[in-house]
Amino acid sequence: MKLTLQLPINSVSFGQISTLLLRETFLSKKVDPSLFLIGNNVDLSSQKDITQEFVDWLNVKIKDTLATHKRTDKLFKLWHLNGSLESISNDQTLLSFYELDSPTREELNIARNQKNLIFTSSYTCDVFKQNNCDNVNFVPLPFDKYNFSLTNKKYTSDDRIVFNLCGKLEKRKNHKKVIQSWVKKYGNNSKYFLQCAIYNPFLKPEDQQKLIFDILEGKNYFNVSFLGMMQKNELYNDYLNSSNIIIGMSGGEGWGLPEFQSVALGKYGVILDAHAYKDWANKDNAILVEPSGKIEAYDNMFFQKGSIFNQGNIFTFNEDDFLSACDIACEKVRINKVNENGLKLQNQFTTEKFVDDVLKVINK
Repeated sequence: MKLTLQLPINSVSFGQISTLLLRETFLSKKVDPSLFLIGNNVDLSSQKDITQEFVDWLNVKIKDTLATHKRTDKLFKLWHLNGSLESISNDQTLLSFYELDSPTREELNIARNQKNLIFTSSYTCDVFKQNNCDNVNFVPLPFDKYNFSLTNKKYTSDDRIVFNLCGKLEKRKNHKKVIQSWVKKYGNNSKYFLQCAIYNPFLKPEDQQKLIFDILEGKNYFNVSFLGMMQKNELYNDYLNSSNIIIGMSGGEGWGLPEFQSVALGKYGVILDAHAYKDWANKDNAILVEPSGKIEAYDNMFFQKGSIFNQGNIFTFNEDDFLSACDIACEKVRINKVNENGLKLQNQFTTEKFVDDVLKVINK
């Protein structure tokens, strides 16, 4: 099969998934693709164990594509809906992410103009199908075996229980409600610590500090830390391994990669039973919190009311339900520090299966 890929290769989430797909394609040799870059540069600086052979292969693919690609070739593109109406193929399969519940006329038109559209959330697929998009397909994301693994390190010298909170700082992630709820119960208690890796590179540092100051209402908590940007996946792997419990209470996700990777590493998850989380988190591998309803997603930063993109609502939750789930998670940690059922996700969602699933959709 003649296949062209159009991907960003960088250190953010789109680039991480692109690189994972390329690494698996390179090793498995299931296809020999052409490659168009989205963006100007290849950035593999965050990746672990990149070989020169892989880099040389990428360079050859990028160099040859302009001379070999035809519009009749099948194209797989990984990108935002905004920016995907344009196509260099008459047979384009798009993998994208959508986190809300009210696709606009423009988003629906872009969706319908794809030969195939892949979402990594069955909830999102249902939202688009309800709006008469019959070309949508659900493909779950895999555990990134290239960058994440158990370290078996001891990160603390005491028996503290460490919670992790991830994702770029924004309203959609429900960070404010999570942190404020958590400090009410565990704040300044040395038995519990909260590590927040919620640095948002799209915010000015002073704006980010102000948001954190407002979330904590000007108070200081010795057991709450806010970490900076982690440029290397190896460092991020250490961060994920250093916790006992991962908090996944985002109001809308395309998958929830940090939470998923954490539970797959054997961490206990306090997870909102909604949107894409439902595709991998269940009562056996996580402590589920039922949503209490929905609120508008608009924050006047990343989600602007009235825009032609990203309109709609996110899920919210009851504070008491969240804290009760945290208590249950703490008790599970005391009984067994390893979430054995969480580890099974590594074998359930593999990179091999991900590539196979994508190829099946492309070949429809």
